[in-house]
Order: sequence, then C-alpha cells, then structure tokens
Amino acid sequence: MIPDNPTNKRTLPSVSISTARTGASTKQNEMGMRVMQERVYAHRGEQYLLIKSPPASGKSRALMFVALDKLHKQGLKQAIIVVPEKSIGGSFADEKLTANGFWSDWTVNPQWNLCNAPGIDEPKVAKSKVKAVGEFLASDDKVLVCTHATFRFAVEELGIEAFDNRLIAVDEFHHVSSNPDNKLGSQLEQLIARDKTHIVAMTGSYFRGDAEPVLAPGDEAKFETVTYTYYEQLNGYEHLKSLDIGYFFYTQRYLDAIMKVLDPTFKTIVHIPNVNSRESTKDKHKEVEEIMDALGVWKGVDADTGFHMIELPNGRVIRVADLVDDDPSRREKVSAALKEPKQRDNRDHVDIIIALGMAKEGFDWIWCEHALTVGYRSSLTEIIQIIGRATRDAPGKERSRFTNLIAEVDAAQPLVVDALNDTLKAIAASLLMEQVLAPRFEFTPKNAGKKEGFDYGPNGYSEDNPRNVGYNEATGQFHFEIKGLVTPESPEATRICREDLNEVITAFVQDKAALERGIFDRENTVPEELTVARMGKIVRGRYPELSEADQEAVRQHAIAALNLTQEAKRLAREENAELTANTALLDGVRKIAMDVRELDIDLIDHINPFEAAYAVVAKAMDENVLKQVKAVIEAKRVTLSYEEARDLAVRALKYKQERGRSPEITSQDAWEKKLAEGVAALARFRSQAANG
Repeated sequence: MIPDNPTNKRTLPSVSISTARTGASTKQNEMGMRVMQERVYAHRGEQYLLIKSPPASGKSRALMFVALDKLHKQGLKQAIIVVPEKSIGGSFADEKLTANGFWSDWTVNPQWNLCNAPGIDEPKVAKSKVKAVGEFLASDDKVLVCTHATFRFAVEELGIEAFDNRLIAVDEFHHVSSNPDNKLGSQLEQLIARDKTHIVAMTGSYFRGDAEPVLAPGDEAKFETVTYTYYEQLNGYEHLKSLDIGYFFYTQRYLDAIMKVLDPTFKTIVHIPNVNSRESTKDKHKEVEEIMDALGVWKGVDADTGFHMIELPNGRVIRVADLVDDDPSRREKVSAALKEPKQRDNRDHVDIIIALGMAKEGFDWIWCEHALTVGYRSSLTEIIQIIGRATRDAPGKERSRFTNLIAEVDAAQPLVVDALNDTLKAIAASLLMEQVLAPRFEFTPKNAGKKEGFDYGPNGYSEDNPRNVGYNEATGQFHFEIKGLVTPESPEATRICREDLNEVITAFVQDKAALERGIFDRENTVPEELTVARMGKIVRGRYPELSEADQEAVRQHAIAALNLTQEAKRLAREENAELTANTALLDGVRKIAMDVRELDIDLIDHINPFEAAYAVVAKAMDENVLKQVKAVIEAKRVTLSYEEARDLAVRALKYKQERGRSPEITSQDAWEKKLAEGVAALARFRSQAANG
C-alpha cells in the first residue's frame, strides 16, 4: 500500500484496485492496433468523432490510423493535429506503422511540427507560426502539428473557411468549453456550423472540472462517441497489477511532511503546489531545494541531461529532474533529456521528476510508479490527468499509486472555511475516481431480458432467478436489473446512459451544496433531497433538450451507478478489510452481484451516496476537527444583521469568561447555539469588510 504517515495517521485512502492482467490492452491485431484503437478505427468514416479513453491507452496512435484513412481513402486534403502544449507534440512524431501490419506509415515533415519551432505561443510572437499554418494549407503536404494557441491565432487570421475539407484533430479536448469566452470552443462551434471539416476530439476525461460543458448539447449530439474505460485499460495490462489512490493530511508546512509519502525507491513525479495556493511557501525554487536536501546529499548536475545527482543515506545515487527551474536553457535541456526517444526504455534514466505546471497531460514516462501531488486541485480533470502519469504499463512495474498530500483542516486557523472547501474537493475527487475506475454498469428494468456477452452464473437466467445479474469478463461490465427503472426513450438519452454517466456524476460530486449536506449534515438531510432533487436539477440543466421521461431515466441511471459503486466498496471492506485491501471495489461489486435479490429504484434513491465518504472523513479526522467543520457548515446558514451579530458576540465573550469555554454552534442548548452563531456571523462580516 501507499506508505503510511506515522506522525499523525491522518490518511484518507480512496481507491485500491487490482487488475486481472489479461494483456488485452496491449495485444495488437493484424494491423498493429490495440483493442481501443481497433474500436476507434471501426468508426473512421464518421465526420465528427469523440474518443473518450484514459491516459496511456493509445489515443495518439488511434488518431494516426483514422487520419491516414481520411487522407488516403476519404478524400480529405490535410490533417491538423492540435495539442494543448508543445511537449505533447512529440506524441505525434513519425511512426513506422507498416512494421506492425498497417498499410501506411505516419510521417510529419519536420517543418510542419510547429511544436518543435522556437518561440512561445502568444499573439506578439506567434505570427511566424500562423504564417507557417497558412503556408501548410497552401502546400501538398498532409500533416501539421501545432498547439491549441497556434490554431486559435491561425483561425482568427485565416478564417474558418480556410480549413474546409480538412481533418481537425483536437487532443485533450476538455480544454474546449461551450462558454463564448472560450475561443477554441467558439471556433469549433463555427467549424461544426459550417459543416465542411471533419473533427476528431480526444480526451482522457470528458469533463472540465468547472460548471461549463465542453460542447453545447446540439453540437455534442453530432459526434459519434467511442468509449474505452479506465477499468478496461488497467484490467487489460500485461504488467501493472494494482493501482492505489490515497489522500494524506499534514499540518504546518508540507515540506516537513513530504518525506512521509515520498519514497525514493519508487519512480516518482512530484507536483509541488501552485505559488498562489495556501500550501505554497511562495518560493518554489527553495521548495525544490528543500525536497532534494531531504532526499540526501547533492552531488552535482549531470552535464548531458541537466539532472541533479542526489546520494541517498544508503549510498545509492539517484537522478532528479527539476522542471520548476525558470532558466529557459536549463529547463529546456532537462525537458529534452526526458523526451529523448532512445531513453524511453531505459528505466534508470531518471528517478524523480519535480514539476509545477508541467509533466501532466500527455507526459509519457512509462516507468513512473508514483504520482505525488501537493495541494488541492480545483479541477477533477487535472487529477485524472496526473493519475494517468503513473498508469503506464511497463516490464517489472506491478504497482502504481497516486498520493495527494493536502493540508488538514485546522480549527484554530481563520482560514478554516477555505480549508473545509479544499477538503471537500479532495473528497469529491476520491468519489469521482471510485466511479471512473469501477466497471461499467448496464441497467435495465426488472425481467427485461439478458444481455448478450454477459455471464449470468451457473443457474442461468430466468424470470424466476432472482440473480438476474450478469458479468462480462472481457469488458468488466456488470448488467443489473432494477425494479421500477425508467428506460430511456430517445437515442440521445440512451447514449447518455451508456456513455456519459461519469460526466453527470462529476457534476453531482462537484456540487458543493450536495457535498456539504450529504457529508456533514446527514442527520438533517433526507437522502432523496440529494438523489432526487439535486441530481434531478443537474440533469435538467445539463440536458434541457431531453423529455422529462428521459431526464428521469438519466437521473436514475446516474444515481444507481454512483450508489452501487459506493455500496460495493462498503460491503467489501466491512466483510474483510484485510483480505480485500487491494480489491475492495471489485470484490464489493461482485458481492452485490452474488447477493442481490431485489434492486428497487426507490431503495437506490434512498441511499445517501456520500455516506462512505463521511465514514472516511470521520476516520481520518478527530472528533474536535469534525465538530469545527460542522460548525462552519452551520455558520453558513446563519442570517443575522451586523448589529445582532455584534450584540451576540459580546454576550458570547461573557459566556466564555463565566464557563471557561466558547459557546459551540453544534450545542443542543438553543441559547448557546445562538451565541455561537453570532460569533460566526460577526467574523464573516469582518472578513467581508477586510476583503473589500
């Protein structure tokens, strides 16, 4: 498991999953395609194609197969590959695909890989790259690779019509937004409206982490979606056996706690906190120096790579890459050394990478065993991407892990509200990852009939068999029959229930009001308030074009998936926590599949999906901190005038002098609770005044 924290034991473990190591993810067909790539290639004729597949699953090569077919067999003039940052451009370098049986190689003329061109992508210095895009469009060459920024500038300069009869492939598509202020999103909307280009969109997480949808519903409906789940990817690896995800609390400075979770025997990427975050010391360079000093004795810098050489206490010398360094020449040297093709299969090339904003999306270091991130990540998409750095399959790599080192809620701090919000983000991330890593569920009404490809056990399938639950070993899908389940009527609602439940659940998990009520106010929250009211509102807002019946079908499917995942983990851990440490999630799903007698949608709606998260928080934080957290939640509901709050605060001071303690907002005594509400309200008024 992830190294424990012996200083305060404040751990918030989230997910632990073991894989079957079937090898299916890496097996190739006669054309050199993996399962995911073959699935995508089957839809190569679609004008608009959305590929939802996790990091390391081979999206880049899947795009190559599709693009070559569109260029040579579908009559498109050119393909433009658009990536979020220059470092990812290397994923689309030349590939000799014919060596594995495909009918053409992938070739990019060096002058058209603009990710390798000097200069940063800002309007004042990007004119040469925009000019290059124009020259490419006028040429007979077939492929260009550029950044999102270069493409945006080029569209502004050259116009939408310049890209007619061409393929636009957008990598890391979650950067797009339907918000009019998102330029790339607006340009894609115009391209779709003109309807004279082909678009392939690729992402490992089709949600942004904010409230904005990636595409408007009407535009999204035009895309054919190909989904390859995280479960399929991990279960089909040849080498990687387990993935652990954990959250660890610390007090004081993170630099004093980091060695409790940073084990130099594992290949690790460390992401230090943003300089504007409350976890940061505001001196990122000193933070890197402190981390290296904690590791061991600095022995100099390797002249060829720019890596720091650190001697550990046991005498072993490790190589540390610093991507935080602001010096362009030094950082470019280190970055180039990390991307060196001939070093890809060299496990000993580097041991630890320390980064700030880099080494996330598209960063391909197959040997990474541990992604260690300091501080809260406001975007769940960012967490998915960071975890993806550690989930590459590599020989001898049986375990990988993601650790989020986060500041504990400290009741003594005036920033307790911010700390609470950050804690809720961590819990939201853990809930989402449980859903992302779980097998996919196929839900049908009771006695609707068996699904092809599913094994229903030794008793077979019949109306009299209460175990109408099947399992597809190849895809990791479970088929559940649920009494009273609403079936989607339209093709779009059916697609959403099949493909987009994670996006619906993400919006629900990110709903802070639902989190606060479901975790810290369970006593006063009716479960249906969350599962029916809050989720219903989210579905209606996300899919306003659906009928009421279809909106209800989507809501029920999403709640069923979320609750079954949470209930599965709880069942497995309660039954045998020791034996199921690495397989709790899957063992729990199988237990439900074995023991289910009658799944009723009313019962599913009645389950609080956040109860498991509350149990984890309760174990990870002591009673005092939990009381303070609940007090913050209670205080947010207080509505008092400034004068009332000030008067109550004066009385609260007298109360403290008389009784030796401050009044508690969670007290059963109405007067004591009112005094505490006054103190909280006055503090809020003063905070608002201080912030202008």
